[in-house]
Amino acid sequence: MKWFKPLKSVAMSALISVSGFASMQAQAELGYPEKEELKFGFIKLTDMAPIAIAYEKGYFEDEGLYVTIEAQANWKVLLDGVIDGRLDGAHMLAGQPIAATMGYGTKAEIITPFSMDLNGNGITVSNEIWKQMKPNIPKRADGKPQHPIKADALKPVVEKYKEDGKPFKMGMVFPVSTHNYELRYWLAAGGIHPGYYAPHKGDTSGQIDADALLSVTPPPQMPATMEAGTIYGYCVGEPWNQQAVFKNIGVPVVTDYEIWKDNPEKVFGITKTFAEKYPNTTVRLTRALIRAAKWLDENNNANRPEAVKILSQSNYVGADYEVIANSMTGTFEYEKGDKREVPDFNVFFRYNATYPYYSDAIWYLTQMRRWGQISEDKPDAWYVDIAKKVYRPDIYETAAKSLIKDKLAKVSDFPDFAQEDGYRSPQTHFIDGIVYNGKKPNEYINKFSIGLKQGDKI
Repeated sequence: MKWFKPLKSVAMSALISVSGFASMQAQAELGYPEKEELKFGFIKLTDMAPIAIAYEKGYFEDEGLYVTIEAQANWKVLLDGVIDGRLDGAHMLAGQPIAATMGYGTKAEIITPFSMDLNGNGITVSNEIWKQMKPNIPKRADGKPQHPIKADALKPVVEKYKEDGKPFKMGMVFPVSTHNYELRYWLAAGGIHPGYYAPHKGDTSGQIDADALLSVTPPPQMPATMEAGTIYGYCVGEPWNQQAVFKNIGVPVVTDYEIWKDNPEKVFGITKTFAEKYPNTTVRLTRALIRAAKWLDENNNANRPEAVKILSQSNYVGADYEVIANSMTGTFEYEKGDKREVPDFNVFFRYNATYPYYSDAIWYLTQMRRWGQISEDKPDAWYVDIAKKVYRPDIYETAAKSLIKDKLAKVSDFPDFAQEDGYRSPQTHFIDGIVYNGKKPNEYINKFSIGLKQGDKI
């Protein structure tokens, strides 16, 4: 329910209903929001959905928060907006708060109390590249390609380009994006070197020793950039893979669900200063986002058609309903006409998707080290320290417990907080079969055949 803006110095209006009074009591116990008028930023991707739903369903207003939501031109503009205070918080790449806290790029202390989703990305190649890849892909009995498609099928294509003296160019959305690390992971698992960074030498291109040259393209521009021939493929979130299918300009070859099953994707980022100055506001916005994520996954995704209708509005994602629905309602279309069931392509709440696990942050850090964004070896304890500076399960737990108390969520909706240590169990569902244990980051880094290991320098 929506309730009236809290008045701090006068008696509450008699207009408040009985249920409204219960909401008021919860407000009093949690503490009123110190800052009520907020502006949040996002990029036009379907995984910004928790913000849109928290707004449209009145969950922010239930918390006494009056929110303006504003699309941003690109990830750098978005991050700068949070740092300089133009934005109070934002839908962020998981790597952004980590990189900022480390001082890679812009230095700033950014935290996250809320992980926005699992999965949601794909890798798409142009029709011409697909034509060259297709003979290298095993077929099912019905003649359709066998999934997951590994980068092994792309390797001969990349090698031919190199032999002909042509660079093989691909796009990703930002140097510290999940998309960059997923694309690199997929390529390297197929024997294609995606290149190193050497920030200590002033080289942030990420193209040292590369077989495939990766560069930044903002998500909504991916299809047009590929159609123009500037890049031959890309890794991006939805709806920009399905857009390539609808425009008949490319073929999504693999989803991130197939690269790493139930991988963490975006986070909601705020400055550490904001969280310290406005603790009640921080818990309240986390409550609203948790409720939105829960709504998105309720009853086996029964609310997804309504969510797609909301997201298709021009002020949110602004893509056609059919394009967004193609992935968000539990399917994913690869080659034109090859639509398959992928019920977990977008996960917003189940599998503890919203809990900010330290091990998720540490995985990003291992990939930063693997590709040279972290120039030198770090002990395991360093990875833990950075993760704990950025990921804030303590705030999440406060918000979750208050929702349980208010009967807006159940104990079973969340991890067992009494037992939770912030680490997922070792994860096995990677496309290359390598197991990730967040408690042993250096051991994990040393498992890869392509990438920096302990002792290696560029």
